[in-house]
Amino acid sequence: MLFPRHLDAPLRESLLDTPAVLVNGPRQCGKTTLVQQYEGEMAYFSLDDPALLNSVRADPMGFIQQVDRAIIDEVQRAPQLLMAIKLAIDRDRRPGRFLLTGSANLMALPQIADSLAGRVEIHTLLPLSQSELARRPNDFLQQARGQSWSLSSRRPHQQIDMRHQVLAGGYPEMQLRATPARRQAWARSYLTTLIERDIQDIAQIDQINQMPQLLNILAELSGQLANLSQVGGQIGLSSNTVDKYLGILEKLFLVRRLPAWSRNEFKRLIKAPKIHFLDAGLQSTLTRLTAELVLTERTRFGATLETWVYGELLKILSLSPEKWFLSHYRDKDQVEVDFVLESPLRELIGIEVKAAASVEASDFKGLRRLRDIAGAQFITGIVLYSGSQALSFGEGLWAVPLQRL
Repeated sequence: MLFPRHLDAPLRESLLDTPAVLVNGPRQCGKTTLVQQYEGEMAYFSLDDPALLNSVRADPMGFIQQVDRAIIDEVQRAPQLLMAIKLAIDRDRRPGRFLLTGSANLMALPQIADSLAGRVEIHTLLPLSQSELARRPNDFLQQARGQSWSLSSRRPHQQIDMRHQVLAGGYPEMQLRATPARRQAWARSYLTTLIERDIQDIAQIDQINQMPQLLNILAELSGQLANLSQVGGQIGLSSNTVDKYLGILEKLFLVRRLPAWSRNEFKRLIKAPKIHFLDAGLQSTLTRLTAELVLTERTRFGATLETWVYGELLKILSLSPEKWFLSHYRDKDQVEVDFVLESPLRELIGIEVKAAASVEASDFKGLRRLRDIAGAQFITGIVLYSGSQALSFGEGLWAVPLQRL
């Protein structure tokens, strides 16, 4: 089954005026399927092919000189190819010459970033969003800014679907598996491949056998403040080593550190970030959370639900032409807001996540605190919940069904 991707339109636009376009994102998120739609216009090469990979590594310039326009899949496997592409672009800056994909955050790899700087437009493709799965527009951000929530109800049977949807995550292959057990089997295999192969593509690490334990701990801590010394102490690693390994997992789009929001830009750098998995399906597999356990272990599901919302927000913001800053809020009184979205104009949208089907005024405590601090720059505060209607809770404050994501 082919799911239309919202990135397709901006990708086509980029190819009209940019020599090289890079689609960055985790392995198996749909990058190859997306770029192969252009195969009639451009030759397609995958560096997952061992013979081709060895040839490209041996003679990158020779390979590039043989192609005019090309799709090159998994380009991070041959970093030396990027210098050859740079030289080819410098000689001929026709738009749409190279369409690249990478399963690591290539701009975080110094040897690649230096080659691509100023010559490539980068797009991030993450696993399928809820709007892509439902084949509807990605309009959550527009509705939030305009506070244009309709009061439509959700059908009763969709409550169960929501529970399963969160645990299924967004990877296309997981979505297509027939049962939760088969989805989790795929997720375990996927994580094993990343550990045994992909990590070695981008970094040489001494204690690779510690990575499964680290992933399990990070999955349990998803949505919590990061204490790297405490994490390392559980598996015999120093905080510096944990920091290094965490950086590798970030490059592979598995986890990300969510910075703290503050009015003071410097304090954002020194306040403790939260750790988040990018996909709730992988996180729930590592924590062994099932739909049956959700009914009895609501706290564990709350953490996975927050992870799911985080992933959806990343997908939404990655498609925005504006550069939004995503963070969390926590003050000295331990008042918190799960997510703070800040526009380039410093406008703020606060989002709280609640697994329950009802919302009370007290659930807006953190959002009210954020509104008081931000003043006129505060657009709206939203409590995402599992109910069926969008409800107003005062000036700029809304309870919004989770499915509106």
